[in-house]
Formats: sequence, structure tokens, C-alpha cells
Amino acid sequence: MPSTVTEMAASLWKNLLQTTKDRILQILQQRRASLYIGAHGYEEELIKKKLQQFAGGSINLSKEDSGIGILTLNNPKLMNAFTGTMMLELQERVTELENWKDGKGLIIYGAGNTFCSGSDLNAVKAISNSQDGMNMCMFMQNTLTRLMRLPLISVALVQGKAVGGGAELTTACDFRLMTPGSEIRFVHKHMGLVPGWGGAARLVRIVGSGAALRLLSGAARVDPERALRLGLSEQTLSSSDETAALEEAQAWLSQYTEGPASVIRAVKKVVTAGRELPVEAALRTEKDVFGTVWGGPANLQALVRRPKHK
Repeated sequence: MPSTVTEMAASLWKNLLQTTKDRILQILQQRRASLYIGAHGYEEELIKKKLQQFAGGSINLSKEDSGIGILTLNNPKLMNAFTGTMMLELQERVTELENWKDGKGLIIYGAGNTFCSGSDLNAVKAISNSQDGMNMCMFMQNTLTRLMRLPLISVALVQGKAVGGGAELTTACDFRLMTPGSEIRFVHKHMGLVPGWGGAARLVRIVGSGAALRLLSGAARVDPERALRLGLSEQTLSSSDETAALEEAQAWLSQYTEGPASVIRAVKKVVTAGRELPVEAALRTEKDVFGTVWGGPANLQALVRRPKHK
């Protein structure tokens, strides 16, 4: 009897430790997801209240049975410029995607056959003082960093123009697809600015420092052909029609999201770790993620299907 009680107590203690460990890891992951906290002078609730005053447009999310989500920037009368409430809604949609356990892929595109023209100038003018601008910068950097780190393979479908903040948003996706006649343009220099939503740091990692410097300092229009040469775009789609282009983008993405969600999400996690962490930490993360799929349903099924080397 004592041995049974001891074993039960040991088991309960082990479960408690594991639960506590899991909770601590969850908190640490949430903190890592946010670049800025109060210690950085970031006042999230203050900037949220200010952004709430500038309404218009929406950020819509549909989650398909295929495991592909479609995030739509919906403010076509302003070429899908981000109003204050759209910035807030983007954060809400990212949170929803973080909690979507069956998700495998994400397509971001703009309604009305154009991608995004950046920030709504009415909101920009109203928060033009330095502190508000810095808080907005930190708010959007936090949101787009969380978007980039989602365990989903993400694609920006660029139709029409992706300029300013819209160009920055494309860099928060894993891939970019462009339609004929579309363009990506970092116009910040002409506004007396540099990118503030993380677009410069991400652009350097996508195209290299020399190309990034030319695109930012020249505020150059990047058409589909040049984007392909730079490695900024994966493919130029055949159609500029909104519905047809979206179907093409879904077909393109599906080749990378085929298979169990657990495996696709694990692939994205190890790539994110390899990109962002020092090699030792990336290797440890890869080991941890490997442990979640080794001996899992997909792994066991594959072993049954392929019992011999060929």
C-alpha cells in the first residue's frame, strides 16, 4: 500500500511539474512573440485607444477546410490603406490564427484588385507626434512579427499596388506571388521616413543588403519581372482577375501544405528557428519539434506505407 501511495504522489508531482513547465514555456513564448513591452516605453493600451478613433475598412479572415486561411484587407475605396481600426483588427486576426491548431497555410490579399497602399493618411496626420508614432511603430512591428512567426506557410498575393506599409506587409509573409501589372514599392523616402513596421529588416533577409539599400534609397517600383530576379517574388501568376488569381495562389500554396497539419506546422517552426535563433538554440528547438512528430500518427503511417528502402 505505501508503495502505491508513493507512486501516486510521485505521479501527481510529476504531472504538476509538467503542467507548470508547460505554462512557463507558454508565457515565455508569448513574451518572445512580442518585441516590445512596457520596459521599452511601449504603451499599447494608449495607442489602441488612439487608433480606435480612426475607423473604416476591415480585416476579414476565412479558414478553409483545406487548412488554408485567407486574410483579406478590405478598404478598397482607399486602396486598402490601413485605418486605425484595421491595425487593431489585424492584431485580432493574428491572435485568431495563432490559436488555429488545424491551420497549415495563409494567403493575404487585398479587396478590389489591389494589395495595400500603406497607412491611411488621416490617421498618420493625427498621430504625427513622436511618442504616438513610436507606439504605432512598435504596435505594428509586434503584430507583423507574430504574423511572420505563425506556424503557417504564408503567401502575400500582390495585385495592383503594394506600397509603403503595404510593401512592408508583404515581407512579413514567407512568399510573395505577383499578378501581371502589379508592383511592390517602398516609398518611405518620399514621405521623409524609413520603414517602421519591420519592413527594412525583413527585406534585407529576403533580397540581401545591397538590393534592399537600392530599393529603399531609390524608392523604386518593383514590377513582377524585377521581383523574380531579386528573389522578392516566387512566381508571376497568369491572371490579374481577383477571383482567378486567388485560385491560382491557393493552388500554388497547396503544393506546400499537402499533408498533416502537425507536420507542416513543424516544418515552419524549425525554419523559423533556423532563421531567427543562434545555431545552438535553433538546434535545440529543432530537437524539441522533432520530438513532437517522431512516433506521431503521420510518422507511424509513413513507416507502414514504406517498410523497405527502395
